[in-house]
Amino acid sequence: MTTRCEQLFEEAGQYLPGGVNSPVRAFGSIGDVPRFINRADASYLWDEDGRRYIDYVGSWGPMLLGHNHPDILKSVTEACARGLSYGASTKIETDMARKICEMVPSVEMVRMVNSGTEAVMSAVRAARGYTHRDKIIKFTGCYHGHSDSLLVKSGSGMLTHAVPGSLGVPKGCTQDTLLAEYNHPDSVEAHFQREGTQIAAVIVEPVAANMGVVLPEPGFLESLRSLCTAYGALLIFDEVITGFRLSTGGAQQAFGVTPDLTTFGKIIGAGMPVGAYGGKRSIMEVVSPLGNVYQAGTLSGNPVAMAAGYTMLGLLDSHPQIYDELAEKGNYFFGELQNIVQRAGLPYPVCHTGSLGCLFFANRKVTDYESAKTSDTQAYASYCRYMLRHGIYLAPAQFEAMFLSAAHTKEQLDETLNLAESYFRDR
Repeated sequence: MTTRCEQLFEEAGQYLPGGVNSPVRAFGSIGDVPRFINRADASYLWDEDGRRYIDYVGSWGPMLLGHNHPDILKSVTEACARGLSYGASTKIETDMARKICEMVPSVEMVRMVNSGTEAVMSAVRAARGYTHRDKIIKFTGCYHGHSDSLLVKSGSGMLTHAVPGSLGVPKGCTQDTLLAEYNHPDSVEAHFQREGTQIAAVIVEPVAANMGVVLPEPGFLESLRSLCTAYGALLIFDEVITGFRLSTGGAQQAFGVTPDLTTFGKIIGAGMPVGAYGGKRSIMEVVSPLGNVYQAGTLSGNPVAMAAGYTMLGLLDSHPQIYDELAEKGNYFFGELQNIVQRAGLPYPVCHTGSLGCLFFANRKVTDYESAKTSDTQAYASYCRYMLRHGIYLAPAQFEAMFLSAAHTKEQLDETLNLAESYFRDR
């Protein structure tokens, strides 16, 4: 019998490329069809067939407090009643910018944009404008959105769908993009030794979370900071995923390494379409209208998104114990998941930090792009389909993260772990 989700997917395929508006929503890599979500609340999703799932995607990260937090919902409905968009300045934009600067010490000035992709693209342009240099260093397996100069050997959907690059990106757009290996500082140093005076910036996910979750080895982030300082380049932390998730000050606070520029994504809008980039005042003052680095956006600082984000950041700032509680949940859940695969006699590693984690179907420790690629994606597909059938919503791809939220209960975590135990025991 055809399900409602299957019917909707067939219809969507007539109007949307691949039936989706983002490749990471496609379920083809696990041999399934997308679940069309009807509603969400706390840590649950319901699809169009009425099936309920415990949600470990959380709109790809921003639902740190769970879906439909009452305070956030109230602020959004009140903002909507005043108007959806003005294309003009609002007080809430300044309130939001001040809050980000207060919570992230490395950020002295911030510019709101509409997505993580736009934030990264704009931060790279600002770095080039500030340094008067053209080249940037990125890491294989790190995904920084779909802007042309960074769409080379990326993670996330690019890695999942085995796309080595993208058609439509002229070679000239990536000729100034240098590739290094995550957790291999020597590969970065080699670029600086050859072309140090031409390198504007190094951009990195401080925790690589788009090739699964790969943690920085001790000293790796510190080495990037030292190299950038020595050669006069800027260090950009892409905290679209880790910002405000690992701590009030993001990964840079958690790991004690200070970047020059930082990018943020949808978490600063509590899941609404929004992003931002910011950093030292001297750097940000090169951005128009103060400086000659042009960047604009009609809908930037949308009042509804700002209201949602300001409320969420306020909750996190006033209740920092949330991070201790999330870390406790993460240590329990991901630790037990590791125990389960070990009891099953499998070598699969579980990587996690705080509420962010990943089970790799790999036979070795995962520390970089090459080791992540050794994962058995078909084995993951089988596991993911099983969990979906039993009401556990996981990302339909091996190379994505699991996100825990404050709304997840011990009972829900145990239900998930028991299902995982059953799956691996029966194998």
